[in-house]
Order: sequence, then C-alpha cells, then structure tokens
Amino acid sequence: MKKILMLAIVAFSACLNISAQDAAEQLDYKPAPYMFIGLQGGAQTTFCNYDQLKLITPTASVSFGAFFTPTVGARLHVNGMWNKSGIKPDFTYNYKYVTTDLDLMLNLCTLFGRSTYYPLNVYLIGGIGLNYAWENDDLLNSSHSLPFAWENRLSHNARVGAMLDYNIAKHWSINLEVSANSLSDRYNSQVNYRDDWQLTAQLGLAYKFGFKAKPAPAPVVVVKEEPAPKPVVKEQPKPQPVVTKKPELRTEIFYAIREVVPVGAEKAKVDNLIKFLKENPQTKVSVTGYADVGTGNPKINLGYSQGRAQNVAKALTDAGIDAARITVYAKGDTVQPFAENDKNRVTIAIAE
Repeated sequence: MKKILMLAIVAFSACLNISAQDAAEQLDYKPAPYMFIGLQGGAQTTFCNYDQLKLITPTASVSFGAFFTPTVGARLHVNGMWNKSGIKPDFTYNYKYVTTDLDLMLNLCTLFGRSTYYPLNVYLIGGIGLNYAWENDDLLNSSHSLPFAWENRLSHNARVGAMLDYNIAKHWSINLEVSANSLSDRYNSQVNYRDDWQLTAQLGLAYKFGFKAKPAPAPVVVVKEEPAPKPVVKEQPKPQPVVTKKPELRTEIFYAIREVVPVGAEKAKVDNLIKFLKENPQTKVSVTGYADVGTGNPKINLGYSQGRAQNVAKALTDAGIDAARITVYAKGDTVQPFAENDKNRVTIAIAE
C-alpha cells in the first residue's frame, strides 16, 4: 500500500508540473463531461502464508463509466479470471473468481491544479462491490483437509487504488492501475480472522466519447462613428506655429503564467525605459499591471498585476529614477487591453 501511495504522489507531482494552460485553450471540446469504456489486463495475487511469487495469476477487467466534471467520475468495473492459493510446504490450488465494483474516481491533477485539462492525470479510486468465487476442485479433491473449504463463495469487496492515465488522442488514453481489494475471510478457504487481501496491477486502454463542443468566442464588434462633414471655408493660409513635440514612450512588458519579474527581452524593455527617463528628466511615467482573465481568479489575478507593476517601478527607482515621477496602478483582470488572452499578462508603462 505504501508503494502504491508513493507512486501516486510522484505521478501527481509530475502532472502538476506540466504546463497545461496552452493545451486546454487549444481543445475544440470541453474536457468534461464524457463517458468511457475501458479494457485492462495484468496480474493479481491474494495474500496468505505462502510464497507470493508462486501465487501470481493473470487477470483482466472491463469497465464502463463517466466523468461528470473534470475532477469527479464513476465507473462500473468487472474484474476476474484465475486465482491461486497455497498450503505449505508445496501444495497450490486454483479457483476462479469475478469481482463487480462500483468505483468513485477523483482526478487529483484537476482537483489541486489550475487547469481543467492535463495530458497526464492521476486518479484516486475507491469502491465497493461483490466477489464470487467457484471451481475450487483442486483443493476439494486433494488430500488436504481444510475445515472451511468451499465449493463456491460470495463475499464483499472493498477497493482502494490509483491510476495513471495518459491521453494519446481526443478519444483514446492508456493507463496503469494498481489496486488493493479487501475480501471476506475464508475467500482462499483459509481462516486468519481478518479480511483477505488481493493486489492487482493492470495496463489498460480506454475509449472516451460524448464530449461537448466548446462554444466559439463571441466576435468583437467595433462600431466606428464617422465624423460629421465640416463646411468648406476658404481662408488665406496662416503661418503654422512651430510646435515642439513632447517626448513620450510606451513600453509593453509581457509575462508567462504566474510570472511577475521581467526576464530576457522583456527586461531589456525596462532598461530602455530607464534610459529614456534619464535622457528626459522632465517626463513622468505611469506603470499599470494587468492579468489575463482566462487564468486563475480575480483575487489571485489582482495580486499578479500588483506584483508586475511594483517590480517594474522598483527597477526604475533602483536605477535612480525619482519615485515622485512614478505612478503605479494594478488592474487585475478587470481590464483586458488586448484581444488575445495571453497578451494580457502585461505591464504597460507610458512615459510623457
């Protein structure tokens, strides 16, 4: 069980480190709800006082289920094939079984992550159901007399497990599932006065269907008003006054998701702004931070926009620009200066 938990934690950490925001935006369908059909095959063993490596047998599963949200799903899971147990020193006996479980599935990546879609997902699985075992003839026809040997047996099944699921296409994914199943005592015809445990490990393929199309974004309509025509008045040309243009500079500094410090070419824009302010000491500058509405929530986005604007302002004062010349604003995601969502992770500095 500890190994199963460690595997789930490692995979969960890996999936949260995947940048899924761009992938989610590129989908032409909603990541949930959807239905799925799955096939799996692997191996299982039931624990008893015998060499476990000699009790490993093949197993197979079929499942049908649905994810109602990107995080919560459920399935009907049928698993079975051959099972084996043993009596020391050297006697093993086979029997058949089938387990039907109703499982709850939680996607830990979307539960704790910031996106509704990840290519790699970690599912926590828990469920209950019934197990039926039969054809215990190897034991019943042997010379070994066990007082609780059965011809067929119905018992409960309680399951906990984890699954790694990787989307290889819109409708297809591959998975690895490891689960521990608790069954009634005497499931293996032996008595230990506590539940028997069965461990399964399976590779599988799932077909996903029933996705809903993502609604197209509403077009932005810009209504331009034509100015009213002015009457033509013939006048003698007058000498035009010489107007000295006031120096001004607009600087747009862009960021990646969750970044508040300019890097690379964006930092060079800050250096250019510092140079302009030093060459034009009579100018003042307004520094306004923004965040994109397509990521996070209003409270988080306000913090990002504040951090972006304040870091630019600090770079100016560290370079010797008088703080009295600097005005700082933070708009969060309430104002989107650009039509393209990702460009709104920006700080706009206007010096004039």
